[in-house]
Amino acid sequence: MNTMKKILLVMLMVSTVTMAQNKFLTKTGTIMFEASVPSFEEVAAKNSSVTAILNSENGEIAALALVKGFRFKNALMEEHFNENYAESDSYPKATFKGKLRDFSFHDLSDSQLNYMLDGSLTFHGVTKEFKDLKVFLIKSEQGIEISGEFIAKASEFKIDIPKIVKKKVKDDISISFNYALKIK
Repeated sequence: MNTMKKILLVMLMVSTVTMAQNKFLTKTGTIMFEASVPSFEEVAAKNSSVTAILNSENGEIAALALVKGFRFKNALMEEHFNENYAESDSYPKATFKGKLRDFSFHDLSDSQLNYMLDGSLTFHGVTKEFKDLKVFLIKSEQGIEISGEFIAKASEFKIDIPKIVKKKVKDDISISFNYALKIK
């Protein structure tokens, strides 16, 4: 092989490795939510099979959760959530697409950094924009860890809470997430 072909081959291999290194992914991310009211049964669930991806070149992030993946302590509550509130047969996925403001992969370290996240959450057939969500990033040996929390209103996603349980379930839903992303 002549020298020019060798140089082209090396350049192609380097560019392929570089391109692959800009995506960090997990399929075992966690999303938790809580809409509990004090003195009543806990209304909380956790989904530990969330897919999330981060583009380390531009800070774009996306996450996908299957709604039926949320687990409650109470099986009947889980059934009611899927049938009556989330209507997960009609709306099987929840997605978030956004971008970290002023993100720089090169600034990441093993010390926690704060970033602001702007994006849109789609749930129950409704998409809502969110601005100024505070998230935390840490660079680890395995990749990048991202976590954060925010409040979403059930009513803004056209989720009707029946009068019979309205005093037991908050409209303000606390949502937290944690993704341990690895190089794709």
